[in-house]
Amino acid sequence: MTPRARVGPPNPSLWPWKRQLGVWGLILCLMPFGGAAETVGGSAHRLGDASAPIEHDYVGVAKCKSCHKKELMGDQIHVWREGPHRLAWESLKSPESLELAAELGLSKPPSESEECLACHVTAYGVPPERISRPLTQADGVQCESCHGPGRRYRKKKVMSDPERARENGLWSISDASGICQRCHNDQSPTFRADRFIREDGSTAGFDYDVAVQAIAHPIPEHVKGHYLELDAERKKAEKAARSN
Repeated sequence: MTPRARVGPPNPSLWPWKRQLGVWGLILCLMPFGGAAETVGGSAHRLGDASAPIEHDYVGVAKCKSCHKKELMGDQIHVWREGPHRLAWESLKSPESLELAAELGLSKPPSESEECLACHVTAYGVPPERISRPLTQADGVQCESCHGPGRRYRKKKVMSDPERARENGLWSISDASGICQRCHNDQSPTFRADRFIREDGSTAGFDYDVAVQAIAHPIPEHVKGHYLELDAERKKAEKAARSN
């Protein structure tokens, strides 16, 4: 059995997010101080989304909602709204974040500082030409920070075919741990090597297998590969109900 870390209840709805804002503001990380760039694809990039090899355009969570707020799909948007990533930018206004920013000598409030925004909003530092629609800081870390810029893969006909979706920019789940660690890493001023305590007693600064349980938002198994026909059936049934 894979060791699991103790980070809190696995069900996002069980987290008291409003009270935890300050804590998650620190966990999601302020951008590192000293050595604030890393090399990706031969070029120096900041951490967060700007550190990824961006080949497609961002469209924003509003485009994802058209499908992923549906019960048929598993309503991933609800999980995001109730979880820590949605509140990533808001958390920078917490007393804990303000105190840390002062200790680190930031010249601006954390909610305005590039050192923090790099990991607390989607697409910060990404070339403007890669953002096809305006993104809102208040949305915090939204879908495309984890799944990749979605302009080319967001359409139903593309998303219904996993291989085709990946060809059009959807990041592979097999790379998910590395994606998370663009921000959840030891360059954060609040990183602790023992933050995650596994069942076997060992510790880790970040443990993807357990961290992901707190934000789990799977597509129902029976829907995978069959969304188009199931959605068509849903619409047909709704139309028939209205007719009656």
